[in-house]
Amino acid sequence: MLFRQSLSKIVSAMNHPFFPDKTYTRIDFKESGLPKGEYENCSFSDCDFYQSDLNGILFTGCTFTGCNLSLADLTGTAFRDVRFIDCKMLGLRFEQCNGFGLSFSFENCLLNHSSFFQAKIRKTAFSNSQLRETDFTESDLSGAVFENCDLADASFEKTNLEKADLRSTVNYSIDPENNRIKKARFSLDGIPGLLTRFDIVIE
Repeated sequence: MLFRQSLSKIVSAMNHPFFPDKTYTRIDFKESGLPKGEYENCSFSDCDFYQSDLNGILFTGCTFTGCNLSLADLTGTAFRDVRFIDCKMLGLRFEQCNGFGLSFSFENCLLNHSSFFQAKIRKTAFSNSQLRETDFTESDLSGAVFENCDLADASFEKTNLEKADLRSTVNYSIDPENNRIKKARFSLDGIPGLLTRFDIVIE
């Protein structure tokens, strides 16, 4: 039985296309779709993945620059040490990703209306990005850094924000009694965002 299982895994790996160190520029994947497989150290520049099927694809050490990934299907998609720069990523459901080794960073990205529900994304870096109406309910953001981000109407409910850095981020509303914020860093200007539930006026 063990031999059959091992043989099955080997055959599966052999049938799993591997794409290392490739560059994809200005390709429209909306119609053709990105071929299924494993992409390692690949670069995607100005590519269009709008509503495309990324189901089960593995990205390791890849960089997406200036791409549109809005409403893409991320069911079982694996992102491991992936960078998103200047990307449009509206309405993405990151909780549907393969959670094993899930790690990425975002710079100058539009992530409005996306969801990280229950996602374990410790130490994730969000820089100069919009995360309006984004759902972080029950996610693990411990040690995460939000640098110059807009979190207007983002949802934080039973979220782990311990040691997270939100000093330069604006428009957040976080209930200290319903989220874990031990040793999280906030600026004085951001204090009102921690007191919203008390319905008080700070001048």
